[in-house]
Amino acid sequence: MVITSKSNPLIKKIISLGDKKFRRHYGEYVVEGVKPVNECIAAGFDIDTIICTEDLLECYGGAVCVSDDLFERISSEKTPQGVLAVVKMPAADMRPPEGSCLLLDRLQDPGNVGTIIRTANAAGYEDIYLINCADAYSPKAVRASMGGIFYVRLHEGSEEDVLRVLESVPIICADMGGEDIFGFSAPEKFCLCIGNEGGGLSENLRKKAKFTVKIPMRDTCESLNAGVSAAIAMYALKNNR
Repeated sequence: MVITSKSNPLIKKIISLGDKKFRRHYGEYVVEGVKPVNECIAAGFDIDTIICTEDLLECYGGAVCVSDDLFERISSEKTPQGVLAVVKMPAADMRPPEGSCLLLDRLQDPGNVGTIIRTANAAGYEDIYLINCADAYSPKAVRASMGGIFYVRLHEGSEEDVLRVLESVPIICADMGGEDIFGFSAPEKFCLCIGNEGGGLSENLRKKAKFTVKIPMRDTCESLNAGVSAAIAMYALKNNR
């Protein structure tokens, strides 16, 4: 059977997962594209449903088949690849990190959140704490993470909750008022804080920081994109120990 109508209950649910409210209600999010779906399967995530077009049905046993036209209508991609998965969100328990970690403070661009998750996975930061950030499970953030979301632990909570579990971890703030990050020797275990794209870190996080570092720049450059800054800082701090 090939589903062709947007009024189908399953299709209506998938469409609703484009909204954060419904992602939280169902505890599920959408992963789209051949490579991301295959990585999700390989990582052992709990997949509720796989939806694909007829030409990919042999590749995904047990998948629900939809028409090409319907898939294009429910896809969030500019060039749909014909497969998506509805994935269960992992338990979001607030607990201390197992190694060096990241804290993202009020980042509003889901693309930045996803890019940072991607780099964190590459650089070996497995715990990421998010305070009032864009939803890491939004289609744009999941896409930007390039599969990294399957290999990190996300902890979402209030500033108070996050600081409580990080009580024994030295906090390093990235801020233009700090010391040159390339001459800084990081402790063995630390939490790197990245602030809001426009306003930087909250005053309270600045006060809690044990260290403050900056990425040196020419006078002709006022700032770097949050995702770029985070990537440079993540690698610099791990290499300067």
